[in-house]
Amino acid sequence: MDRKEMLAKLAPCGLYCGKCLAFAGGPIQEHALALAELLGENFGAYAERFSHVEPAFAHFDQFKELLDYLGKGECRGCREGGCLFKTCKVAACAREKVVDFCYECESFPCDTHGLPERLENIWRLNNERMRDKGLETFAKVQDTKPRYP
Repeated sequence: MDRKEMLAKLAPCGLYCGKCLAFAGGPIQEHALALAELLGENFGAYAERFSHVEPAFAHFDQFKELLDYLGKGECRGCREGGCLFKTCKVAACAREKVVDFCYECESFPCDTHGLPERLENIWRLNNERMRDKGLETFAKVQDTKPRYP
């Protein structure tokens, strides 16, 4: 993965946008679209019939709603203004400080991130790992892990 691709998939905070459920062109979107295509437009009628044999199919409408959402993939990452966390100030700060990642800033770690506590811990750990192990190594590891462990 070259630096341009890393910047597209990795947010300045270190979250791996490339596997986010909302990321455009990401594997979740691709798999959701593929599954919807494999099931076809008329699977709802089959699910209703199958529900008499397997009760799980009675929930197909809810599953289809979620599958359609996952297939949208509308986010291009926070570098493109797509962050799902509205209180996050990391992308704007990184642009202001002219850095790609927080660990590159002389003020890291700081208190200006705007992240909730759980994400603050992830932000700090991710940036420390990028700094200590190198961006390429960090990106390779993130690319092999589930996005939501």
